[in-house]
Amino acid sequence: MHRKEDINSRKKALIKLLHTIKENEVGIITALYDDFKKPEVESFLSEINIVYDELKSAIKNITRWTKPKRVWPNLLNFPSSDWIYQEPYGNVLIISPWNYPFQLAICPLIGAIAAGNKVTLKPSELTPKTTEIICKIITEIFDKNQVNVVLGGIEEAQKLLQQKWDYIFFTGSVKVGKIIAEIAAKNLTPVTLELGGKNPCIVDSTASISLAAKRIIWGKLLNAGQTCIAPDYILVHHSVKEKLIGSLIQEIKNALGENQQESPDFARIINKHNWERLVGLLTNQKIIYGAISNETDLYISPTLVDQPSLESTLMQEEIFGPILPILSYQTESEIETIISQFDKPLSLYVFSTNKKFCQQIIDNYSFGGGCINDTIVYFANKRLPFGGIGNSGIGAYHGKYSFSTFSHAKPILKKANWLDIPLRYAPYKNKINILKKLVNWF
Repeated sequence: MHRKEDINSRKKALIKLLHTIKENEVGIITALYDDFKKPEVESFLSEINIVYDELKSAIKNITRWTKPKRVWPNLLNFPSSDWIYQEPYGNVLIISPWNYPFQLAICPLIGAIAAGNKVTLKPSELTPKTTEIICKIITEIFDKNQVNVVLGGIEEAQKLLQQKWDYIFFTGSVKVGKIIAEIAAKNLTPVTLELGGKNPCIVDSTASISLAAKRIIWGKLLNAGQTCIAPDYILVHHSVKEKLIGSLIQEIKNALGENQQESPDFARIINKHNWERLVGLLTNQKIIYGAISNETDLYISPTLVDQPSLESTLMQEEIFGPILPILSYQTESEIETIISQFDKPLSLYVFSTNKKFCQQIIDNYSFGGGCINDTIVYFANKRLPFGGIGNSGIGAYHGKYSFSTFSHAKPILKKANWLDIPLRYAPYKNKINILKKLVNWF
């Protein structure tokens, strides 16, 4: 599996993929706009450029990643040399979502190909234009026996899941992730599940409020809030709550103008079903700002909600839209009370200049990943693993972590024949004390 020519063929395929994406860059941006009016800058930064970064990393490092790694042997096994070989799992199924339909389809594909797997890719049916160009790019580069793109909706996905796979990689909702995990368990198929959750954004009294508001609004409104690592709700110290609200409103206007629906820099909700769900979340809520919607345009304005009940639907499910609840706290124990109401989130964000407070949050709460004094951007660093914990996901990827995800680390011990220490062989009479001394010595 790891012959030099095989590794070279993978590298050539990845280089060709990079060049083909560059040739189709305008078409990809157009497709994303056609699917849900994703702005050109967002399409480039959050979809295409991340793919470029992953490809360049894999192309540069694939020879090193695939090379057997020698590790120190256990002295009890002397004389030997010990190695770790990276081998592909085999037949891999990748099911990608609609919210970042290009990036979240291609990035795991890069890792799977770099590791030497055969891949079946099921992109989202909710973004048909982007899926169409993905299919075009893939078929130009790969033979169907190497990468096969399966089109269709739920029925096609169900048929795929009925087959036996060596690995399944899924990005999507917690609900569907649990179904996939249950199906995979029947064949003991390993999985990576990139899911979501209610990501808290904590703002304490020492934060730089204007800068915090700017970065929170950017992270929340990117892709119209349809981002699994977007801030889901704010927990702000009561002493700076009003100041933060004023800054948030101002930053919305700075980014999108007074009439946000007319802005070319704001995406739309993916379909009517999701639009209706989001509008429904605002029922009986105290609106601070926004809550303007247009069904024909699948538009929901950036919306701030004041102190929603933790039992409300708004706070019981991942929002996945441009709605931002704002809760206040007075003591750190109140932060714990609120965060503990929910499953472990995919991301957590803290805005504070108090290093001790920031470290306490990192140490005391379990979450997939996050930022101090920013939102979302940790995702863009290929040197950081990206993935959830608990209900927010299983496994991680990006950069070298993608290669590792789609590779089995196979340990091999190569024993020499010039010496064979008899101590381990029966009969064991009078050997236990010698063994204990050796173990303690080593």
